[in-house]
Amino acid sequence: MIGGRPWRRTSLRVRLLVITLALLAVGLLVSSAVVIGMLRTHLVGRVDEQLRPITRLLARLHPEALGPMSSAEGRQVVRALTGGLDLIDGVHTVYLNADGTTGIGPADPARMPELPRLDAVTVAGLRGEPFETDDGDWRVMALPRTTAQLPADSSPAPPGSSVVVAATLSGVDSTVARLSVVCLFTAATLLSLLTAAGWYAVRAGLRPLRRIEETAAAIAGGDLSRRVPETASPSSEVGRLSASLNGMLGQIEEAFAARAESEARMRRFVADVSHELRTPLFGIKGFSELYRMGGLPEPDDVDRTMERIRRESGRLTGLVEDLLLLARLDEGQAVLPMDLAPMDLRALAADARHDLRGLDSSRPITLTGVEGGAPASAPVLADEARLRQVVTNLVGNAVQHTAPGTPIRLGVGTEGGEAVLVIADEGPGLTAEQAARVFDRFYRVDGSRGRGAGGGAGLGLAIASSIVGAHGGRVELRTAPGAGAAFRVVLPAVTA
Repeated sequence: MIGGRPWRRTSLRVRLLVITLALLAVGLLVSSAVVIGMLRTHLVGRVDEQLRPITRLLARLHPEALGPMSSAEGRQVVRALTGGLDLIDGVHTVYLNADGTTGIGPADPARMPELPRLDAVTVAGLRGEPFETDDGDWRVMALPRTTAQLPADSSPAPPGSSVVVAATLSGVDSTVARLSVVCLFTAATLLSLLTAAGWYAVRAGLRPLRRIEETAAAIAGGDLSRRVPETASPSSEVGRLSASLNGMLGQIEEAFAARAESEARMRRFVADVSHELRTPLFGIKGFSELYRMGGLPEPDDVDRTMERIRRESGRLTGLVEDLLLLARLDEGQAVLPMDLAPMDLRALAADARHDLRGLDSSRPITLTGVEGGAPASAPVLADEARLRQVVTNLVGNAVQHTAPGTPIRLGVGTEGGEAVLVIADEGPGLTAEQAARVFDRFYRVDGSRGRGAGGGAGLGLAIASSIVGAHGGRVELRTAPGAGAAFRVVLPAVTA
């Protein structure tokens, strides 16, 4: 039953085939009924055309002129007079009185159809139009009798009398029955053939959907790289569905990959934070335990230990403050208070040159334009204290990762409507993989957690990039192995 539970459990292929065949069967039934109905109407019309001249003729003749119309002799006369009867197998005639009673009956009354009462008024109301009996087996026409009395010595026709001619429709019914059988056989054969053809056609048409089902099952099993084969035309419904599903699957795969990468970064972040916090905490705890156990008998030993505890505490405080600053920068500028004011990056470049000379007086330090030449003005709207923190981190990074005496260039100016500050060294440079991760938190190029060479926690460049990003700018790195590293602070330039 369509719409019931068994129907809902049926496969889509069977549903489509059943619905298509049902519609086809209804169409064949309606068309056959229309054709058969039109054919019967046409044949009955032809019977009427043959019945009218017979009735008109008999209405003008005396019954004794032709004898019994049901006899073979009477039918031959009628055929001769009317030109032939191709659809009428039998004709029966009856003459009625004015009150509808039988005047002269047929030769075989048993074969005469059952007629309604046909008095003079009823016959006049028919206006000479044929009608069909209740059982549909006879076509009847009634006309009032008129003139010509044969033979000459016979009596005249009674007033109001009429003649009724009934023609059997067995020929018409036989033709219609044969056509019905032909239509039924043709419809059954056509439905059988179309059922077989439709089964394979629907199966072939639904093949892309089966492939989509197989792909979905594979993805549910964990294979996120699977895609729906694009076997159909992109303009078709299945083609558009395949393209949409492939696009969705690509986004899902990217989302899962991003989530996995985020989880991996979070695990690395937690591990790095744990290590960075554990190192100074263990130092403080160790020195405290040493003092508690009486391992520092001399005042000088106590002073040195307290100094080391102070340094470790300061280092721990700085790490926590850096983490808090990064957390605020992650939440946006609205959480990080900034005092924006007009300033020139040349001032930061000049101060950075003095800082570099103080850190390593043996280094050659030059102050130039962005790509060389004389330094130029680079006006910006920024928080000067925050940008000084950025420059301090970049300068410290250049000093820590290059050998003493390595030249450093400070460039400042505008380029393409942007203010640029460059801090470039001639150190060993970085590989492409190292350059891609240099702004990641807790990332150190040497891969070591030690600080023997003055390395920090790996947060300086991440903080610098986040602060510049909060100003609407960016930090770029241009480097190659053996070609040094050039960090470019790019900010939107402002005019007077």
